[in-house]
Amino acid sequence: MTNEPVVNNMENKDKFVIIGNDDIASEKIIAPRYSYWRSVGRVFFRKKLNIFLIVAFILILLASFVVPVFCPYDPMENVTNATTFNMSPVKAMAYFGKSAPPLKWILGTGPQGNSIFYGLFSSAKTSLLLAMACAAINMSVGIIMGAVWGYSKKFDAVMLVIYNIVANVPYLLLVSVLVYVVGSGFGSFIFALTITGWMGIAYFFRTQVMIIRDREYSLASRCLGTPIPRVVSKNILPFLTSVIVTLLATELPMYISMEVYLSFIGIGLSATIPSLGRMISQAQSAFRTFPWEFWPPVLVASMVTIILYLLGQNLADATDPRTHM
Repeated sequence: MTNEPVVNNMENKDKFVIIGNDDIASEKIIAPRYSYWRSVGRVFFRKKLNIFLIVAFILILLASFVVPVFCPYDPMENVTNATTFNMSPVKAMAYFGKSAPPLKWILGTGPQGNSIFYGLFSSAKTSLLLAMACAAINMSVGIIMGAVWGYSKKFDAVMLVIYNIVANVPYLLLVSVLVYVVGSGFGSFIFALTITGWMGIAYFFRTQVMIIRDREYSLASRCLGTPIPRVVSKNILPFLTSVIVTLLATELPMYISMEVYLSFIGIGLSATIPSLGRMISQAQSAFRTFPWEFWPPVLVASMVTIILYLLGQNLADATDPRTHM
C-alpha cells in the first residue's frame, strides 16, 4: 500500500512536461500565413472572365509583335499595279493565289494594294508601344511627383501655381501644338503626350496623399524619426495600390484612343509610321464602299481598349483589401 503513490507519481512525470513561463512566447499568436499578392491573385482569378480577357490580350500582343517580325509590312509593294488597289478579300485571294502566304490577303488590299492583314498588326504594334510608353512615363513621374507634392507644403505651393496655369490649356490643343512644333515622329509624339500628361496624375495623387499623410500610423512614424521618403514609400504608396491600378486601367486605353483620334484628324504620327489611327483615317472616306479597309483596325482598337479597361477595373477590385475578407 505504501508503494502505490510512488508509482503514480512516476507515471505522471512521463505524461507531463513543465515548459516554464515565457512572457514573449505567450504573446505569439498562431495563425496561418497571409500573403497580400496571393490573396489578390485568388480574388482576381476567381472571375473566369479575367482569364478569357488575359488570353485574348496575350494573343493580340503576340500577333502584334510576332507577325511583323516574320511578315514585314510594305505599304508600297503593289503601288505600281493599279489592279490590286482596294481589292476585296475574295478577289485578293483569287488574284494572288498560291504565290503569297495564305493569310496575307485574307483581309483584302488597301488603297495602294497593300496587305490589310500585315498592316493591321504592324499598326497595332505601334499603337500598343505608344500606349505602354506614355503610360509608363506618365504614371511613374505622376506617382513620384504626386507623393512629394502631397507631402511637402513648400512644393505644394509652387506646383499649384504651375498646375493651375497648365490645366487651363486644353490638353488636345497643347498636344496638337507640340506635334506641329517638334514633329510627328514616334519619339516626338510620346514627348508631346507626356510633357504635361503626368500633371493630372500627380494632382490626383496629391489629394490622396494629403488624406493619408495625417493618419495615426504616419504621425507615429514621423514622431519616431522615420525619414520622409520611407514614410511615403512604406506607409502611403502601398495603401494606394488599388488607386494606382484603377488609374492605370484608364490611362492605357486613353492613349490608344488618343492616338487613333489624333491620327484620324491628321495630326498624329507621320504617314511613314503605320498605326491604327492612320489606317482608320485613310479608310474613313471609303468605309461604305471598301468596308474591309475600315472595320478591321476599328475592331482591333476597340478590342484592345475594352480588354485593358475591364482587366484594369477587375484588378483594381482585386487589389482592394476589403475584397479579401
